[in-house]
Parts: sequence; C-alpha cells; structure tokens
Amino acid sequence: MKKSKKTFLKSLGPGLLFAGAAIGVSHLVQSTRAGADFGFGLLWALLLVNLFKYPFFQYGPRYAAATGESLIDGYKKLGKGVLITYFILTFLTMFTIQAAVTIVTAGLASNLFGFTQNLTIWSIIITAISFVFLLKGKYKVLDKLMKFIIVILAISSIVAVIIAYSKTDATFSFLPILPKGSIEISFLIAFLGWMPAPLDVSTWHSLWTIEKSKNNDTKLSVKQSLFDFNIGFAATLILGISFMALGTFVMYNSGEEISTSANKFAKQLINLYTANLGKGAAIFIAIAAFTTMFSTTLTTLDASPRAMAKSSELILDKKNKSFYIIWITLLAIGTILILSFFKTNMITFIKIATILSFLTAPFYAIANFILISGKHTPKEFHPSIPMKILSFMGIFFLIGFSFWYLFSLF
Repeated sequence: MKKSKKTFLKSLGPGLLFAGAAIGVSHLVQSTRAGADFGFGLLWALLLVNLFKYPFFQYGPRYAAATGESLIDGYKKLGKGVLITYFILTFLTMFTIQAAVTIVTAGLASNLFGFTQNLTIWSIIITAISFVFLLKGKYKVLDKLMKFIIVILAISSIVAVIIAYSKTDATFSFLPILPKGSIEISFLIAFLGWMPAPLDVSTWHSLWTIEKSKNNDTKLSVKQSLFDFNIGFAATLILGISFMALGTFVMYNSGEEISTSANKFAKQLINLYTANLGKGAAIFIAIAAFTTMFSTTLTTLDASPRAMAKSSELILDKKNKSFYIIWITLLAIGTILILSFFKTNMITFIKIATILSFLTAPFYAIANFILISGKHTPKEFHPSIPMKILSFMGIFFLIGFSFWYLFSLF
C-alpha cells in the first residue's frame, strides 16, 4: 500500500506543472478582475472555455504517453509547414507572455520584500534567479517545487472564499452577461485567452511528460498521464472560480477597480485575502501569491525555450544541447528589454499577450485534434466519440469567438 502511494505521488508532475503555468495571471489577475467588474456574470465564459479547451490540453500528455514523443515531433509529421507555423507563433508570443507574467511577479515582489518599487529592477532580479534555477536544476526543480506551491495556494484561496462568503450579506446573480462595446469584448477575449492557460501549453505538457519519464526511468502509461493531467486541470478550474468569487464578494459594486499598476494590484490582491482571513495572514498570503507567480514565471521561462529548442532541432534536422541555452538566454534578455524600454501598465501587457494567445488557439486545437485522431497515434489511444464531438465543438467555439472579436474591432 505504501509503495503504491509512493509510486502514485512520484508519477505526479506534468499535470501540476500545467497547473503551475496556468494558475498565474489568468487566475490572480483576470479571474479576480472578471468578478470585480461583472460579478458572476462571466462564470458561463469561464466554464465554457475550460470545457472547450479541455480536449486539446489533454491531447498533449495523451500523445506523449502513447507515442513517446512530443506534440512538436507530431507537428513535423503533419508537415514541415505545420512545424514552421508553430515555431513562428511561439516566437511571436513568447516574449509578451514572459513580460506579462514577470511584471505581475515583480509587483508582488516589491510589496513583499519592499526594498525598491522599481519594477524593472525586480524584473531583472526575478528573471536572473529563474535563469540560474533552470540552468542548474532544469525539470527536477520545477517538479519538486510545484507540489508544494499548488497545495499552499489552493488551501489559502478556498479558505478565503469561504470566509468572504460568510461575511457578505449581498445577493449575487448568476445570470450570464454578454459584454458589449470594444473594451468589454476585448476583456472577454483576453479572459478566454489565458483561461485556464494558452493552448500552446499543451505542447509544453507533452515535453514535460517525456521529461518526467526520463527522470523516473519508467515510461508513464497513458492512464497515469491522463490522471495526472486531470488533477492539474481540476485545480485550475476550482481556483479560477475561487478567484472570480473573491473578486465578486469583495470588490463587485464596491466602486473599487482593479489597478493597472502592478504594484497597486499586488496590494489589492493581498487585501482580498487579509480582509477575510485577517491581517495576521498578510505575510502568508503575500508569500503564497508571490510563490505562485514566481512559479509561473519560472515555468514559462523553461517551457518556451524548451519548445523552441525542440522545434529548432526538428527544422534543422540537427540535435544540439546548446539550443535550449540559446533560447532561454534570448528570452531572458528579450523580456528585460521589453520591460525596460517599452514601459506601460500591467493590464496592457496582459491584454496583448492574452488576446494573441486566444487568436492563435484555433491552430493548436486543429493540429492537436488531427494528430491524436490520425495515423500517427496508435488507434487504441484515439479519443472516444464523445471527446471527438467535444473537440469539434471546441474548434467552432474558438474560431467563432475569434471572428466575433475581430469583427467587433471594425
């Protein structure tokens, strides 16, 4: 019994890394803001986007466990054009994604440690620490950290929601709200873009699944990989609803708006918890929030270069261990340059990154579905009929909302 429990815990990893990558800006910022601005009016959007993105995220670990290779390897099998498209899309989005998560982490760090309010300095410190961590420990560092981080944030968030609910006398409507006007529609698309995460995280997940098997010296079965993924996915869904509820219970109709400044937003976020858990919990909550965002920064700084290194190898038909170092160095330097020379508010960075992620989502959805349902995946691991139907619905959902957003701009 003890041995099976130990084996079970040891097999967990990629799913929690998925949760670590997902539970960050999309939850701490976007879900909280959705609750503050719309109450539970956008709960329908949160539930639908999780439902319709679910198959395409799941196909990452499914394909990796079934074939022993990443989705990126699979994209090459679909045609070099698909692989090159993936390479270009990743290159175009990875700098804005990294800048968005880093600036939120910097805002939390400045509030927690306080020796400077300069977010550029904090961004350099955070990026440098993450860079060293990854070059020294790589996957093992992420694997070990995430098991503690997700548990800490989950417990503190759920407790805060329960207390906030018990303290409010207000009544809240669950009637769906469809945003109107370009500003509200842009927020909805941004909210959908990173809820629970950008769809390219599915390729990262497939890479982590393979890396986990290498570190365990045992190939993870498809069943183990899917169970691990489902735990991580369930955590992102529950916490997404929790942050929306916190925003609703504490800020909705209060006249208080989410700040566009990373420093001020960090204070607001910590106040959401301390208003419910008491001031004595301030340090604990600040550490939990910072640790969560730091883990996201760390995860994305590892994943994008890992994906670009793999893509480079496949495009050039050349294996080279230095590709990862080249790409992580380029991403680190690019992030710092963006945050240093293109100074703007936190919400603008997040809006650009999340909308780009949503508009590129149909590519990943279609590519993942074709790959998992075709000749490159053994038939016994093909998705079920209900999952295929859900996949088709998800593709229509992503394409439909993309056109709706683009149409609203004109």
